[in-house]
Amino acid sequence: MLRYGLGAGFRVFVPLLVLSVASVFGHFDLPSDLDWVETPQAVIVFMVACLLEITGYYIPWLDHLLDIVATPAAIIAGTIVAASVAPEMNPLVQWTLALIAGGGTAGLTKGLMNILRVGSTGVSGGLTNPVLSTIELVIATVLSVLAIALPVVAGIIVIGGLILAIPRIWKFFSNKPSSQPNETVSL
Repeated sequence: MLRYGLGAGFRVFVPLLVLSVASVFGHFDLPSDLDWVETPQAVIVFMVACLLEITGYYIPWLDHLLDIVATPAAIIAGTIVAASVAPEMNPLVQWTLALIAGGGTAGLTKGLMNILRVGSTGVSGGLTNPVLSTIELVIATVLSVLAIALPVVAGIIVIGGLILAIPRIWKFFSNKPSSQPNETVSL
């Protein structure tokens, strides 16, 4: 379930589009409460939304505005996509796990990407934001396709990424300012 939520944390509509296309073409069977996702109309809506989202992230001031709107949307998308992989469960358990694993992962990923985008804007004046947007898009697309086609490989990539990222994130947030006094040079 984490692999599905992680893709939604990078791009909200890419995992939904991939899931919708895979289900319309019969590569993925969705639970009955998500039948609306496997309609041609849903594919069109997700495709348009995906194109608008991708385009919006390449406009310097709009990318930050999209981050504000996309954070809760990523949690919802991560929850929906994660719920789609647990069709034979009790609905209460299915949606609770989906919210925790899919929605939580998507929210955490989106939050960290928001911090990275703000840092990128602060350091480069927004010049590196399109590069960051492209990287996010590629990761979201690859993880979404792998989660459907090769779920074990997607899971290994996600777990490997977490193993590499968690210590770095922990170190970043636990760094304290240096307590050494400023040295002055006497002339």
